[in-house]
Amino acid sequence: MIKTVYLVSILFLTHFILIAQYKYEPTSKHPFGQANPNAPDQIKDYKSMIGLCNCKSSSRNQDGTWAEPIDMTWRFKYIMNGLAIQDETLKADGSHSGSIRQYSADSSKWYVHYYASKFPSQKLSTWEGNKKDDKIILYKEQKAPNGNNGFYKITFYDMTKNGYKWIGEWVNKDESIVYPTWKINCKK
Repeated sequence: MIKTVYLVSILFLTHFILIAQYKYEPTSKHPFGQANPNAPDQIKDYKSMIGLCNCKSSSRNQDGTWAEPIDMTWRFKYIMNGLAIQDETLKADGSHSGSIRQYSADSSKWYVHYYASKFPSQKLSTWEGNKKDDKIILYKEQKAPNGNNGFYKITFYDMTKNGYKWIGEWVNKDESIVYPTWKINCKK
């Protein structure tokens, strides 16, 4: 009898510790998780995007025209017990993608690691940047098709509780040349 009580006590305590340890993960009450209060304040930069949005995704054709928009669902949630953010895109054309977003207090930057179903890779592409005023701006070094040095710049803007917008652009080093290649408009 004492062994049974002891075993039940250990199981209860273990269960309690596990629940307390992961209390900011997605649950039925909080399906997209919660920001961990011990995370850097910047975890709230994506606050208005947490949840599901219905979006239209348009990319530029090789001839410079814009392709017809593709319906897309964009889902953001807190992961790693509320210390990071994961997003996933589910597109009507069957091409899906996602990112893991982590903020480093040491460098004072967001690091965004991107992956896509169409282009599996051994190393994930990484963008880095910050929220500036009312925009989140991230960069990754990338040459233009003509070989010029520059960046691929992604920007979240018009972020409200009702939705947000996103644009991907190639920019040269001083951003005097800006060439949009992809845009997404989302509504909750």
